Amino acid sequence: MQTPIRGLRSFCFAARTLSFKDAANQLYLTPSAVSHQIKQLEEQLGIELFERQTRSIRLTAAGKNFYDSVSPLIKALEKTINEFSQLQENVTISITLPEFFASELLMPKLSEWTSEHPNTNLQLNTLKTRKELTKQSDLSIVLSSSKPHEGVVHELFSLSYTPACNKENWQAWQENPFQALNEVPLILHKARPWAWHQWAEHAGVEDFAPKQIIQVDSMFGVARAAQQGMGIALIPLPISQTWFDEQWLFNFTDMPLKTKDKYYLVQHDPSETNAQLELFIKWMLDTFKHLK
Repeated sequence: MQTPIRGLRSFCFAARTLSFKDAANQLYLTPSAVSHQIKQLEEQLGIELFERQTRSIRLTAAGKNFYDSVSPLIKALEKTINEFSQLQENVTISITLPEFFASELLMPKLSEWTSEHPNTNLQLNTLKTRKELTKQSDLSIVLSSSKPHEGVVHELFSLSYTPACNKENWQAWQENPFQALNEVPLILHKARPWAWHQWAEHAGVEDFAPKQIIQVDSMFGVARAAQQGMGIALIPLPISQTWFDEQWLFNFTDMPLKTKDKYYLVQHDPSETNAQLELFIKWMLDTFKHLK
């Protein structure tokens, strides 16, 4: 039987992601090419590997058994080829992380890593919400109120939230900040809809009755709305410190809300560890240890 390796690889990627589109992105192919390769494999095997639905796929029982048998062999083959091929010197590390973490913390520091490790490719995948999938990467930066349970987990740092606004609002209300809370729109991330009420209780604010609350689905959007004068926002620290250092935002009060929210670095598959991945993990921990 002439079973092409590329068809087996496409099948394994699709089985892990349960998406021809995601598998195609990781393999640098088109979704139709991945689908065609898997269809050829099914015809050669004489079994259906996937149940195809309108907008999703899932493994059949035979497909799951085949994946469990083939996946370790494909991984071992790829590892052997990478070790012996003179044409593939670069190692690729993939990391999934929130957009705000990427823009505010990782990007400004990343040139330190890339200049010292020119033979390591980095693939960064940014997420807008916590609920998006992260397990297809080597590493993930996860924001959570509790320690993740899967993979090898390293704690990075905790978050607190402080009321902040632009210079004009700060100057207008600095004499009576608590009055402003009931007259100026309050901005927050929609993942924490009760954060302002939690802050008010923590700060001992009585008769807290905000005139208007605006929810935004990205932390960058929250910070930008406050910078543009839309209102007062709850801004996370220390991740947003640059906004205050550059005077794009001003602390509205000196009473931050401390929470259980923490950033964690998660290595999803410890068996895939290589020297460059270990170096990158160590660099991440060393780079952000001062924020703890």
